[in-house]
This record gives sequence, C-alpha cells and structure tokens, in this order.
Amino acid sequence: MISLTGFGTLSGFCIFAQKLIVSEINFTPINELGEFGLIDRLTEQIKISNSSTLKAGGDDCAVIDYKNKQTLVSTDMLVSNVHFDLLYTPLQHLGYKSIVAGISDIYGMNGMAGQVLVSVAISNHFSIEMLDLLFSGMLAACEYYSVDFVGGDTTTIGSGLVINVTAMGHASKKDIVYRNGAKKNDVLCVTGDLGAAYTGLLILEREKHVYLEDKKMQPKLEGYDYVLQRHLRPEARMDIVKNFRELHIKPTAMIDISDGLSSEILHISKQSKLGCKLFEDKIPIDPSTYHTARELNLDPTTCSLSGGEDYELLFTLPVEEFEKIKDHPDFTPIGHMTDEDFGCKLISKSGGEHELKAQGWKVFGGEE
Repeated sequence: MISLTGFGTLSGFCIFAQKLIVSEINFTPINELGEFGLIDRLTEQIKISNSSTLKAGGDDCAVIDYKNKQTLVSTDMLVSNVHFDLLYTPLQHLGYKSIVAGISDIYGMNGMAGQVLVSVAISNHFSIEMLDLLFSGMLAACEYYSVDFVGGDTTTIGSGLVINVTAMGHASKKDIVYRNGAKKNDVLCVTGDLGAAYTGLLILEREKHVYLEDKKMQPKLEGYDYVLQRHLRPEARMDIVKNFRELHIKPTAMIDISDGLSSEILHISKQSKLGCKLFEDKIPIDPSTYHTARELNLDPTTCSLSGGEDYELLFTLPVEEFEKIKDHPDFTPIGHMTDEDFGCKLISKSGGEHELKAQGWKVFGGEE
C-alpha cells in the first residue's frame, strides 16, 4: 500500500484515479450549477492568510499590495495528455502539484509566493465532485505554503483538462536573484536530490501499459513510495529561501529545476555568459531513485540530468559564501562556473569530459 501524505493511500487499481471516482461517486453534471455556481462552490473554502491580499474575489480583479517590495509574477500551464495522464494521476494530487509548479518559479527568484490565480478549462466528462477533488488539492497546497487563492476563470473545452496557474510573489529589490548573475569560479549547487520524479513517472507508465493489456492485473507499486511521491505530489522549496534569509546568503544566480538539471544549468550559463564544470559523482541521487532507474535499465545520472519536475533549486554562490552552507544537509555542491570558452561539460566518474546537452522536456516536440 502506497501512502502519499495528506491524501490517503494508493493501493491496487487506485492509481487509476478516475476509474475509482467513476465507480464510487454519483456524478453531478456541471451544468446543474452553471459557471457562477461552480465558481462559488469551488471557492467557498478559500482562506486568506496574507495581509498583502486586499481583495481576493467577488470583483473584476484581485487587489494586492506589496508596499515597498518588488512584485514577482509567473504563469504555468498544465495540459492533460501532455503534462499529466488522468489514468494514474489522482485529481487531488494534480491540484496540489499545479500550485507547486506555479509557485516554484517565485522561489527560484529568491522571492516568497503570496497569491495565485487559477484558470481551468474542462470537458463535460468532468463532474462537480471531480472538480471538488481537484480544487481541494489546490487549496491544500495554498494552505501549506501560506499562499492566497485570489481568483481565476473557468471555461469549457472539447476534451481533457487544462490548468493555468498564475503565481504572484514579492521580494525586496536587493534580494531578487536572476539567472544572469553568476561569476567565474562560483560554486554550482543544488538542493535536495534529483531524478526521483522522472523515475516515478516511468513506474506509473509501466503499470499503465500492464493495465491496458490486462485490466485484471494489479499494479506493482510496493517499494516505490519515494519516487511516486516525488512525481505525483512534489514540494516547492520555500524553506530554502527562508534558509538564505536566515544565513544572510544571496545566490549570484538561481533557477528552479522543472525541465531537468542539464537544461537549467545551460540557462544559467547562457544568461551569465559563462561555462561550467558539472561533476557526475557530486549529483545527489536518492537510493530509491538509483535502484528504480537501474531496475528500468536506465542510467541514474541520465534521469537526474534530463528527467525534470524535481522542483529543486539550482544556484551559484561565491566560494566564500559557500562556506556558510557547506555542512547543510539540503545543499550539495555539484560543480563550478568557468570561462565561457570552456563550454558546459559533465565530468564523468572516470574523469572524461562530455558536452552537457539539454535532453529533457521540450514543449514543442516532446521528449528527445
């Protein structure tokens, strides 16, 4: 039995979440409520936790007041059968993950998220109860991260589901970190561990194919708790931004890891006009990720470089600043920045140099 904190358990065919919903819940068609009734139902449990939120709903616009701080705004879209598969993605987890994906960009700028706007396009295959589950996950994430749900929009679509999250946050001008600030010899660091979300996805895809071949087969999920958790219900690194404040540290460049470590390193290198050395043996990979990748006949390093959706933070620090965090369990040095002429190289465990390439998710063209 696979426990995913906060939303009960996944066992047997429960990974095929929508099949379970169909069998256990009596559907209420959305047109029984209409658009405005639907909005009222989905937003009636919203609680406001930030003083910067002056108006959160019931008018043409939300009203936000960050006073003397800079405003950070990011938007993220999730589309069924492109970014998620409803056959094995529980709606509560999808709602939670959609908020995490949106606010992670704010933390990637060294800011604090404060509000989200959520727009949803849904087909008539969805019921009121299914949307209740989706929004309960969103509101759980908002509560956990002290983010206010301040509005959005709903509309119909021919098939599937589209979720768009606009995240708003704030930071003092002096605290904002861009991608272009890295300097030669800065230490390249990551938080947490990498590759787990991708291996979790591959396990779910494997079991999906087994299920489609024989619907009497039970999915084999035992022993994959960690990687499934990281894919279905990831967390954003709000805690790291707080750690930076407490330790009086400001990274020189930073980005959240949503498209794979390679892609994000190349973004920082390009924007900062630098090269880098990334050391394979320094990349943090959880033992569960390592063993799952090997079971799937994959290189764990490749999963961490190209997998994506880890929502960890990649950042650079001057060597003297790194001394403040070198013994911190959440931070791992994985390389350093070099002259631009050197390029971006992966230094393998055997000492060989390999050009670093972005081989993760591509919006137009799928995965390489």
